[in-house]
Amino acid sequence: MELVRVTEAAAIAGSRWVGAGDKNKADGAAVDAMRSFMDTVRMNGVVVIGEGEKDEAPMLFNGESVGDGTGPEVDVAVDPIDGTRLTAMGYDNALSVFAVAERGTMFDPSAVFYMDKLVVGPDAADVVDLRNPVRANVEAVAKALKKPVTEVTVCILDRPRHEDLVAQVREAGARVKFIMDGDVAGAIAAARPSTGVDMMMGIGGTPEGIVAACAIKATGGVIQGRLAPTDDAERQKAVDAGLDLDAVLDTNQLVTSDNCYFAATGITNGDLLKGVRFGRNRIITQSLVMRAASGTVRLVEAEHKRDKWGKWLKDERA
Repeated sequence: MELVRVTEAAAIAGSRWVGAGDKNKADGAAVDAMRSFMDTVRMNGVVVIGEGEKDEAPMLFNGESVGDGTGPEVDVAVDPIDGTRLTAMGYDNALSVFAVAERGTMFDPSAVFYMDKLVVGPDAADVVDLRNPVRANVEAVAKALKKPVTEVTVCILDRPRHEDLVAQVREAGARVKFIMDGDVAGAIAAARPSTGVDMMMGIGGTPEGIVAACAIKATGGVIQGRLAPTDDAERQKAVDAGLDLDAVLDTNQLVTSDNCYFAATGITNGDLLKGVRFGRNRIITQSLVMRAASGTVRLVEAEHKRDKWGKWLKDERA
């Protein structure tokens, strides 16, 4: 519950900017709140997946020490807003996410920011392989889920790079569900029941893949990923770090320990969680909290007294 207090704070602070059209303001508010509340968590943490170089962040950067300095030594992965553009535009599926695992157990992507991913839930975890043709994976999932291929829904980021993937999914007979951003939410939705998503495929963020792996370990599903450098400089960093760019990494390679935890709070409504809702003197949040070791998944709906959150709801547009 210490972890979910952190994502609740980031979601509440970021939610003040939902639909305001300024993703930097939204992200800045969420980062400030997350960083402040993170210092109350009993842990000796080091950020290994943070805002980092890609987002040129002033805090929650890779290598930063977080927590109150007591308790277990852990790796920390954060994304104060997974879906800053979704938040700014008022679209669905924006989340605040936070994951921890034993120190040294989260995969180091060596500044390779993107990976090709495949995510499914527990019923299909043993029948898919990222190296197989798209049709073969779609048909294997349909068979595992005991449904026609025409009822299989594949979540894909809406990007020009995915035109061929989309065509292959449709040629296989499956449905495509596009998401604009927020592939942590998409990945977890693919690994969870009753979300309307059966698979996630395509190239998305490597940090988001590692964060999602912490959650997917608790669901019994699987994420598979293969690093996808965008240019020669990224490729060289990976080679210098000794990474195999042809290797397919699974859930247990992205996060090697089962002693890991994941928390997410909805900022806007989505397939996974409801967004932050404001009442007369209350704020309502909905969160997921997962523990991989026990496979426990908790859905937490919380009410917060609005007048206690004035600092984080200050309207800079006034």
